[in-house]
Amino acid sequence: MSDVSSVPLPADPHVLRYLEHVRVEKRLAARTLTLYTLDLEKLAQLAAGVQLPLLQLTSAHIRRFVAQMHSAGRSGRGIALILSGWRGFFTWAGRQGLIGHNPVQDVRAPKAPKPLPKALGVDDAVRLAEFDHAGADPWLEARDAAMVELLYGCGLRVGELVGLDAVPGPDTQRQGRGWIDLQAGEAHVFGKGSKRRSVPVGAAAVAALQAWLALRAAPFGGDGSARLDAALFVGQRGARLTAQSVWLRLRQRSQQAGLTTPVHPHMLRHSFASHLLQSSGDLRAVQELLGHANITTTQVYTRLDFQHLAKVYDAAHPRARRK
Repeated sequence: MSDVSSVPLPADPHVLRYLEHVRVEKRLAARTLTLYTLDLEKLAQLAAGVQLPLLQLTSAHIRRFVAQMHSAGRSGRGIALILSGWRGFFTWAGRQGLIGHNPVQDVRAPKAPKPLPKALGVDDAVRLAEFDHAGADPWLEARDAAMVELLYGCGLRVGELVGLDAVPGPDTQRQGRGWIDLQAGEAHVFGKGSKRRSVPVGAAAVAALQAWLALRAAPFGGDGSARLDAALFVGQRGARLTAQSVWLRLRQRSQQAGLTTPVHPHMLRHSFASHLLQSSGDLRAVQELLGHANITTTQVYTRLDFQHLAKVYDAAHPRARRK
């Protein structure tokens, strides 16, 4: 690892004083001091490009430098770290009475693009949904299979899933819980902001729920057992399943199904949205099914859809093939 002695020092005497200040008074580690030195050497090079000494740079110059670094491929996070180093130098210069205003004070790095939500491919999602763990406890197998069907088949959030009651009672809606109407094939859930929505439950999910409900109360002595919670999905002690338990069970199940990617509940929600949009192209419908208040939240899935189309093009179109 390089140290400050191997890095060419900037020629500006103010920078040298500042580096000595942070070395002695702040007692920075050698690696941190090296990074400060590199950042200020970069600033000195940029200032030379506009033929100005460092202490005459303005916020407009700093913004121009940020734009140059960004267009050259520097990440928003990397630029933010550089700006932090520059900001420290100009703060010190202000305390020394060398400048009247810190030109970096109100300059921010470009925002990093939001990462795309992770979604399974259609084949992997179907593989997980159809997975049958031979030899597993039938009670756990039926419960976990039903949870996967609802997460992928209805696009539920994990909080909405664990908030479902087996049968709606007088406290269900009042306490912000949801329920499944198997006869109508609908899930009634309470999402973010206590917003209620109804989503269709497909035939595969209905069948999985019926199989689970037939076994749900068996270990607890029947429906009247005081140990059995009103929740649709319960643990082995009869209490409502927690979101963390669903995460753990789903991760384990995806590994058992042979998926290379550990699956979490929100990944199935993303898969639901992405696959539905690929097939229908109806962004508004997907927004309603997901319970998004703003269409811009749903639009991220159009980027996933474009990725899918781009892969199809690259694989199939004659003009996309490179020699």
